[in-house]
Amino acid sequence: MTDSALSTSPHEFGDVRGDRAANRLTSNNSHWAERLLNVLFFGCAFISVVTTAAVIIILARETWGFFQEVPVRDFLLGTRWTPLLNPKSYGILPLLSGTVLIVVGSSLVALPVGVACAVYLSEFASDRIRQVVKPVLEILAGIPTVVYGFFALTFVTPVLRMILPQTHVFNAASAAIVVGIMVLPMVASLCDDALRSVPSSLREGAYSLGATSFEVTISVVLPAALSGIFAAFVLAVSRAIGETMAVTLAAGATPNFTLNPLESIQTMTSYIVQVSLGDTPSGTLAYKTLFAVAAVLFSLTLALNLLANQVMNKYHEVYE
Repeated sequence: MTDSALSTSPHEFGDVRGDRAANRLTSNNSHWAERLLNVLFFGCAFISVVTTAAVIIILARETWGFFQEVPVRDFLLGTRWTPLLNPKSYGILPLLSGTVLIVVGSSLVALPVGVACAVYLSEFASDRIRQVVKPVLEILAGIPTVVYGFFALTFVTPVLRMILPQTHVFNAASAAIVVGIMVLPMVASLCDDALRSVPSSLREGAYSLGATSFEVTISVVLPAALSGIFAAFVLAVSRAIGETMAVTLAAGATPNFTLNPLESIQTMTSYIVQVSLGDTPSGTLAYKTLFAVAAVLFSLTLALNLLANQVMNKYHEVYE
């Protein structure tokens, strides 16, 4: 036995044993904390799955009950929607046409302007200007939707009526404009993130070949960020499809089967709000139309997201 081993005091042996015990205690605590977090995260994921399944089951059950009384052909191809009036009719095309008007109109406002804002902020704006414009866009995103609805009634519609006197007081154009303004910050912010994620080496390579800033942006940066830009478009369209209060206030509640944006229309979400006010007796056929319309809305949103995933996977770019 060496001198160093013989010279070790009992206090030092006690310190070593204490350190080992403390390490084991810390390891046990970390293990239990990790297990607790795993259970917590699994619970959150499980609740999400159960909630989605419950929504699908309820929609499917109530929609099936609706189609037991109304033929599917009449529902999908009918051009008159009066489930709460006499004579009753259950053709959903007026609600679909109103929703299409809002989606197309808001997309024409939000998508090109949002991409232009993102390109300017990402490629041309100085840090000082960026620090001013970004908060302004975030403020637009934080305004309540009901405020946008009153803005459409008190400002956008009067301006449209000055330019086009045949415009109705409640009209799809006014609603589409304010919905486009609503989703504009989302498009600009997401597209800006997608553009800024493109590596600088691609820009530098294009500049070294003699390309101008405009050519670099159009021919290199935008194609490289295509998947992120398309994701922003899908989210914007989904938000426009699901918008309720602003559309209800600005576009009215007249289910017209028309593609004229100057007329009053009703969207699927607006009708859901109308039925959900409590005036329709539960269990009636008129009440079941709520679930049938919601099922169509759910199917459209799901199809849009599936299409978006396919396109993004096809054009997804991975940079090292």
